Amino acid sequence: MQKAKGFLPLTATVAMVVVMLCAARVEAAPDMQALADKSGCFSCHSMKAKVVGPGFAEVAGKYKGDGEAPERLAKKIREGGKGAWGRIPMPPHENLSETDARKLAEWVLSIG
Repeated sequence: MQKAKGFLPLTATVAMVVVMLCAARVEAAPDMQALADKSGCFSCHSMKAKVVGPGFAEVAGKYKGDGEAPERLAKKIREGGKGAWGRIPMPPHENLSETDARKLAEWVLSIG
């Protein structure tokens, strides 16, 4: 059987796509971390441990596999919330656009 010239084997192509997707995710993370920092998220949250509110990894774990979580969390980010993680309410972040709130929610849910 002859190999076709100019084509990568399927496994090499798949590997390249995976590397490119991972690189894109790594590049996006600093932007989201900067937005979270600018928005005051790290005043009450950390990446892993509870501060005032839960760590982002804990939030991601709680909502893992919930397809509606990004929309609900984006709404909580913008409108605030209470009771989901204890007695201390999360203040609203009305200054965030719906788009930025959704991006932050998706980013938090991707942390693990």
